[in-house]
Amino acid sequence: MPHRTLSLDEMADYLHLGREDIERLLKTADMPHSIRGGGRPVFQRGEIDAWASRRILGMPDRRLDAFHSKTMPSVRRIRESDALLPQLVRPEYIDLALSSRTKSSIVRDMVAFAGRTGRVSDPKALLASVLEREELCSTALPGGIALLHARHHEEFQYEGSFLLLGRTVQTIPFGAPDGGYTRLFFLLCCQDDRIHLHTLARLCLMAQKTDLLKQLWHTPDADAACALLGKCEQDAVAGK
Repeated sequence: MPHRTLSLDEMADYLHLGREDIERLLKTADMPHSIRGGGRPVFQRGEIDAWASRRILGMPDRRLDAFHSKTMPSVRRIRESDALLPQLVRPEYIDLALSSRTKSSIVRDMVAFAGRTGRVSDPKALLASVLEREELCSTALPGGIALLHARHHEEFQYEGSFLLLGRTVQTIPFGAPDGGYTRLFFLLCCQDDRIHLHTLARLCLMAQKTDLLKQLWHTPDADAACALLGKCEQDAVAGK
C-alpha cells in the first residue's frame, strides 16, 4: 500500500540494497523520509516509489550498471533465471501501430490496452496513477522511448506481472530530456514489488547498452519484437 511506512532495514529489502547503501543515500541523495523517536528514519513507500523511479530513469550508464548489479541477487532468489522479459511480455501485449497523437492520448491508450488483457483490477485508478506519475516528471528517455508506470505501486492492482509495448504511427512530444520525440512506450504492470524497480532498471540498461531502440522503430511485427526484447535483454545482462 502506498501509505505503508518502512523501517531502514525494510527499506533496504524493498530496494534490494544493503543497509549501508540506504544510509549513504540518506546523506547524499535527498531520499524522502521522516524521523521517529530515537532518531530512527522511516520511509513512506509511496514517496519512495516515485523517488526511486525518477532516480533510476536519470542514472548515467555507470551508476545504473552498479544499481542493476546490486539488485540482481535479490531478484535471483525469486526468479528461476536472470531473464525477466520472457515471463513479462507476450506478442499479444505488443501493439506496433498505435494511432495516438498526444501525450495524454498515448497514456490513455496504453492503459486501455492493459485493461483489455483482463489483468488490471481498476483501469481508471491505474490511469489516474500513471498520469500522476507523468506530472512529477516525464518517463521519456533519450532515443524515443518512455517507460510508463503508476506513481504508487500497489500489488493488488494487477493479476500477476506483465509488460506492454506500444509503438505509435507518428512520433509524439513526450518531454524527453534530450528534447527528442517519442514513439516507443512501455507500460510496467508489476504485481510483485520485488521486481518493479528492477524491471525499470533492466529496461533502462537495455536502452543504454544495446541497439534495442533503433531496431524497435522498424521491427515488423509483435513476434519479432518479442524476440528482439529477449536478445537485447541477454546482451545487456551479459554486458555485451
